[in-house]
Amino acid sequence: MTVPITVWTLPACVQCQQTMREFDKRGIIYRKRELNRSKKALERFRELNLLQAPIIETDDRRWSGFRLDKINSLEIYLKHERVQGRSVPLEPIVQVADETEDDD
Repeated sequence: MTVPITVWTLPACVQCQQTMREFDKRGIIYRKRELNRSKKALERFRELNLLQAPIIETDDRRWSGFRLDKINSLEIYLKHERVQGRSVPLEPIVQVADETEDDD
């Protein structure tokens, strides 16, 4: 099993595009979800004080906005996990992506 990474985006979001471009360049596998399609996700992220797109969720961390420092840290973490033969930490967080569905 790989480390689950979700990138929550908004249409025409430059920082979202920059984040996904960095992930692609580094070979970081992620799934893309659209914030504007899930009112539940928006509400949950507001509760978590994550107010800027994109919002990134991994197995054990969350952040919002284009954060090159966080992307660098995530890349190092993923490389370390692969070297150690581990794919996920022992206590993963429950992603908002797993708690919500897109609104129809």
